Amino acid sequence: MSEFDLLKMQRVIALRKQNPTESYTSKLFTDKKGATNKICEKIGEETSEVILAAKDNQGLVEEMADLWYFCTALLTEKGINVQDVIKELERRNKNG
Repeated sequence: MSEFDLLKMQRVIALRKQNPTESYTSKLFTDKKGATNKICEKIGEETSEVILAAKDNQGLVEEMADLWYFCTALLTEKGINVQDVIKELERRNKNG
């Protein structure tokens, strides 16, 4: 089993932002509503879907993956490295 690399996912997202293609990710960053607004809308949708999936015990993994993807896209849009979030989680774990 291979380990997924969240940092690698962010690098791919950043690449799609910097060098737009026809990909869904590239389109997020060029949305006419603005990237932040579009990504935040998607995070809201996915959050609701995660909650419903958790209650129904169906599709939670898939919905959580979608939520992580959009959260990573938002961090990328805002110029925040995923590693900063990981460091914050590590800091909280030490204190808590």
